[in-house]
Amino acid sequence: MRKRFYLLSLIFFSFYLNAQQVTFEEYDLDNGLHVILHQDNTAPLVVTSVLYHVGAKNEEGERTGFAHFFEHLLFEGTENIERGDWFKIVSSNGGRNNAYTTDDFTYYYEVFPSNNLELGLWMESERMLHPIINEVGVETQNEVVKEEKRLRYDNSPYGKWAFEVRKRMFEKHPYRHIPIGEVDHLDAATLDEFIAFNEKFYVPNNAVLVVAGDFEMEEAKKMIANYFSEIPRGEEIEVQTFEETPISEPITAEAFDKNIQVPALFTAYRIPKKTTRDSRVLGMISTYLSDGKSSKLYRKLVDEKKMSLQVAAFNMSMEDYGLYVILSLPVGSTELAAIRDEIDEEVDKIQNELISEKDYQKLLNKFESDFVSSNSSVEGIANSLAEYYAIYGDTNLINSEIDIYRSISREEIRAAAKKYLNPNQRLTLNYLPESK
Repeated sequence: MRKRFYLLSLIFFSFYLNAQQVTFEEYDLDNGLHVILHQDNTAPLVVTSVLYHVGAKNEEGERTGFAHFFEHLLFEGTENIERGDWFKIVSSNGGRNNAYTTDDFTYYYEVFPSNNLELGLWMESERMLHPIINEVGVETQNEVVKEEKRLRYDNSPYGKWAFEVRKRMFEKHPYRHIPIGEVDHLDAATLDEFIAFNEKFYVPNNAVLVVAGDFEMEEAKKMIANYFSEIPRGEEIEVQTFEETPISEPITAEAFDKNIQVPALFTAYRIPKKTTRDSRVLGMISTYLSDGKSSKLYRKLVDEKKMSLQVAAFNMSMEDYGLYVILSLPVGSTELAAIRDEIDEEVDKIQNELISEKDYQKLLNKFESDFVSSNSSVEGIANSLAEYYAIYGDTNLINSEIDIYRSISREEIRAAAKKYLNPNQRLTLNYLPESK
């Protein structure tokens, strides 16, 4: 009876997944703005979002942090929105909004009751066409960014690990810097440099506009034409490429953190960009090794051998390259080298044995569940549509990417581990308390 119930649950879950197709329409305005519309009238909410294809990788070497800085700066105000009024307008109309910056893009969005679609479109068109960039706004947001850096990185336990890993894994690519950048670079920048950065990157031909939720298609198209079609096209952007030399010799290093008492081990591998099949396979390996308390590394290092307080593995996938990182915090006087050897043993198993059919099915179920969850709200759908178009060049991956994961075999998992997760291809970073 229990087996029958389990089988029926799987059949129902599979049917549910196959039924969840996200419908959308996309087109370009004459100025190059790409528009994606997803109509869903089940709830009286509408999302307006704009993804600009500019992130930390587009910055000059001595002017890091610009993209993240603009995430803040472009809320300062416009020619028709008084300084300090952006958030007031949103909240007073029953909405909420936010933004975030990655290495590869910057994403802004508003969520409004559906009768405020036009307001959301007007505000984003104002951000694109009429931003006010002056000394007052630059100085204000510079202090905001400094405080954020102090809280999240400089004074936070383990806050600098990503910088310590990146600067050793990338010699040429701007990925060697974290998106928040260096405070000294922002301090040294002139107002003209900020204005030039805005004019270069925050233009319609470098952006994706998504409207998702409760609206009428033809009405939305008219509003979009009214608010965005007259925005001038920007100059064509030449994206600089950086090719890293493959890592063929092990890298060992130490870094020190005044904010910690427990050391940490970080092992990192440079891997292919996020749009590749191999990156997705490595994402599955990451989940297999460390996702949850039933994962291989957690059970071995935390539960069974009591060597680690915590263990994690994750695929930091980016547009040009990726990083595969495994970290662990030791228990007591456990040596970091001993933990590294235990981790290597589990990686070696993946390289030389097929994972069990049970573990494989568990992985597929996990990825299917995550895929459904990521598209369970209009906010999630809007974000996915924008990113799939801008970064992957295929908006319909919102429906089909799960099929890629379903097609990955146990043999491919073994092959990817053999290809990318070898000791001579990695950084071993001992992240230590500064007092030692």
